[in-house]
Amino acid sequence: MSTISRNIDHVSTQDLQANESVKHARENVQLIECPRDAMQGWPHFIPTQTKIKYLNSLLKVGFHTLDCGSFVSPKAIPQMADSSTVIPALNLSNTATKLLTIVANERGADDAVMFDQITYLGFPFSISETFQLRNANSNMQSAVKRVEYIHNLCIKNKKELVLYISMAFGNPYGDEYSTTLVYEWSALFANMGIKIISLADTVGIATASQVKEVTSTVINALPDISIGVHLHSAADSWQQKLDAALAAGCKRIDGAINGIGGCPMAGNELVGNMDTNLMIPYLQQLGLMPDINNASLTESMLMANQIFV
Repeated sequence: MSTISRNIDHVSTQDLQANESVKHARENVQLIECPRDAMQGWPHFIPTQTKIKYLNSLLKVGFHTLDCGSFVSPKAIPQMADSSTVIPALNLSNTATKLLTIVANERGADDAVMFDQITYLGFPFSISETFQLRNANSNMQSAVKRVEYIHNLCIKNKKELVLYISMAFGNPYGDEYSTTLVYEWSALFANMGIKIISLADTVGIATASQVKEVTSTVINALPDISIGVHLHSAADSWQQKLDAALAAGCKRIDGAINGIGGCPMAGNELVGNMDTNLMIPYLQQLGLMPDINNASLTESMLMANQIFV
């Protein structure tokens, strides 16, 4: 039995019938695969040619977007120091999947927009002052100015900014936090003209009820904005969190094969991404996935098992 078939078997008929959140859903989910997030905290450097081979395999699967690299300080994230070599080697000739790379400042954005292959620039803005300093070496006020610069740069270079709201589901550092705060910051960036905002559970502390409350609040308040979720989760809670996001009306979901990932700047034990291996068959059963090349997915999963060991 294939890995895909085994994963499908994990989804019980009772689970599907009980999932009220998707009975009325008509649009496919946009599934964002995040190998960059999986790689960035990996303790051993992954050879550049191995990255290229793996990413080219993922491009054949049928994901909406591939979060494939970052233009950040090589001292801070040495694993991503070869992104400028990796990006031009990716084969986009037979895929509809778009490329996204993460930037943390103006210099990184200036570098990223030079690559025609890249469609989206992702910027992590934290509503935690503590984490903003840890993650991007800036305070929130300076980060807002960076967002403005990067957004305008994207417009000039025919790219699109994906704004991540880090710590959107809680704050382990003691900074101010509330659902209202998440909405207020999301609204501020929406008013700048940013059309894609992803709510990130950077350290994996969100409960399913928090995911539903926060995500539904922002989606209902900003109906013209594409609101996504970038959730980290232990293996026993991914389905509850995914159900909560779907119930909130979210159609943009991030994940990573084998559930690997986590921000190395968070300063705590890494909690992995939502596991794409599990989400795809579940979303297929719910009728919310576009066509997926299962052969390419299996190939990518086998490669991931060799890389992340």
